[in-house]
Amino acid sequence: MYSAISRNKRNTVFIVLIFLVIVGALGFAASAIWNNASIGFLVLGGAAVYALVQYFAASGQALSMSNAQQVDGTTAPRLYRTVENLSITMGMPMPKVYVVVDPAPNAFATGRDPEHAVVAATTGLLEIMDDAELQGVMAHELGHVKNYDIRVSTMVFGLVVAVGFLADVLLRMSFFSALTGGNRNNSNGGGGGGNPVFLVLGLVAMLVAPLAAAAVQAAVSRQREYLADATGALTTRYPEGLARALEKLGSAGRPMRQQNTSMSHLWISDPMKPGVMDRLFSTHPPLHDRVARLRQNAGTF
Repeated sequence: MYSAISRNKRNTVFIVLIFLVIVGALGFAASAIWNNASIGFLVLGGAAVYALVQYFAASGQALSMSNAQQVDGTTAPRLYRTVENLSITMGMPMPKVYVVVDPAPNAFATGRDPEHAVVAATTGLLEIMDDAELQGVMAHELGHVKNYDIRVSTMVFGLVVAVGFLADVLLRMSFFSALTGGNRNNSNGGGGGGNPVFLVLGLVAMLVAPLAAAAVQAAVSRQREYLADATGALTTRYPEGLARALEKLGSAGRPMRQQNTSMSHLWISDPMKPGVMDRLFSTHPPLHDRVARLRQNAGTF
């Protein structure tokens, strides 16, 4: 367990570097298209600053995108007491607790470390889970906090948003440059469009970059789900509670009202509509596999 936590802390640095490489590739692809090397350095520098900002701001952004509302022991006593008791059991600071008004049963955790953590559950989850199942789900989410998965996942969330936004902006600018001829500034060494090969390569890079970001997002999340399942089962000493909860998520699960691919890896169950591309870049292992692992290893928890 401790080796996994240390590995997650190191992986945060590696993931940021991977995304900076992806963003840098976008920037220098734009440089080739517009024949202006300074664009690549500006994009890369901006990405570095953005990564630093996202380290502190991404969790708030995730809460805002999901329309989560903070609750306490008065407004959501059952959920709050469950999280409070599990935090004491795990020897962790009490995270802030939020509720998302959505009939789709789901939950997520975010933040940069256990001292700045947030856990959230949907109203749909609270309605269908009994106490043991709710305890299993929230123990899973607190497992993400304890294992420092939240730091990695939060950074990935912010950087996926950045890559998608930047690729979209540069792609639109490239098409605009191609339509207008892109020749106004060529006499000054800029303006782009001088070499059609660079134009094609740049456009390919801008199309591939979001897919590469999604692939990193998926790879980051899958093994962490298994580890959080194990951590939750060790905490409650009752893996059957989480196993039953996951079965309910599989049978009663539905797409969230507000779906966003950039934060899909934060939820305990994939909030997106199923499809070929969703399965290819799925941020979650199959629920039946997770249930099978919990039950097969029940005697070791």
